[in-house]
Amino acid sequence: MNLDKFINSPMGSGFLERAQSDISPSGPVDLSRASEVEIDRDAYLEAQSRGITLSELLETDEYDPSPVNCPLDAFERQLAVNGIRVSGNKSSTVDLFYKNAPALLPEFILREVRRGQKMRPELDRLLAGSTAIQSNRYTPFYVDTGDTEALSLRPIGEGAEIPSLVVTEQKHSMNVRDYGLALKTSYKALRHRSTAQFKVLLWYIGFRLQTDKIALVVDTIVNGDGNDNAAAVINSASSGSLTYSDLIKLWAEFSPFEMNHIVCHIDTLKTILTLNEFKDPLAGYRFGRTGELFTPLGASMVRCDDVASDQVIGIDARFAIEEVISQPLMVEFDKIIDQKFEEAVISESVTYAKVVKEASTILDYNF
Repeated sequence: MNLDKFINSPMGSGFLERAQSDISPSGPVDLSRASEVEIDRDAYLEAQSRGITLSELLETDEYDPSPVNCPLDAFERQLAVNGIRVSGNKSSTVDLFYKNAPALLPEFILREVRRGQKMRPELDRLLAGSTAIQSNRYTPFYVDTGDTEALSLRPIGEGAEIPSLVVTEQKHSMNVRDYGLALKTSYKALRHRSTAQFKVLLWYIGFRLQTDKIALVVDTIVNGDGNDNAAAVINSASSGSLTYSDLIKLWAEFSPFEMNHIVCHIDTLKTILTLNEFKDPLAGYRFGRTGELFTPLGASMVRCDDVASDQVIGIDARFAIEEVISQPLMVEFDKIIDQKFEEAVISESVTYAKVVKEASTILDYNF
């Protein structure tokens, strides 16, 4: 990717404006303890052994925990000690990391990639929960919701059997896959870039990672997690068209669940946005002013172009999908510190599992 070309694109220029408008927190900061802390490869190894990030390690008692109401966290205080400014129009160049504190660069990259991930908050909204495990294999729960009578609240007569919800393990375990991205560049290409420009690149990487994970969620909904639990598919009233009545039909499928999210391709999204029943002037005003989509039938809309262009996926996000993480997002620090950045490997081990199969349904309107 050409960084200059991306920065001049609509998305890139928006990111750069946001990076340059970052304001450094103000107020008195005591850097005396921070100046005594030495950050090197061993600090990363210690954080890794504890299963935490360098930022979290710096906040522990033996390092430099942040006082109450301190405007800078422990990592930001390390930046300040080394004269590295990463906010505003006068942000430092990337070269200053290598001149003053090369060991801080991997954590800076990790933090900014995570900020980029937060720019696609839709993923978190689609998840019922997130589970951290210590293995690369995971066996989801199986919840049998087929017997609705057994799940109904009713009085129990003396000596009668108490209704029970049976929860077992699925037949097949899942492999928690490794996903990675190698960011290859040279010290020469980055050294004179401002940290604000570098942030744009890192934010975009995080943004794309989240976008790809939304696609993984969609794949799990559509095809299941390997346990014969693909989402049920219903058809529209007429093949080749999507109407308001079809969306009502999809919504009605969710009892006793609630269709609180709709995920679809941009072409389907545009079709829904232009249905007469959803042409609310206030919704149009909000969309035109902020880009915020309205919520048809009370369901928030999420764009994912990996969804088939003739399908609408309805989800009750409270019960549909679970995220499973065996290795959280991390940045390979050795090469960045030793080789002046020639390559940065950003990786994560994650998969997605069905929680309750019936909490997601697909509407096919071209069959």
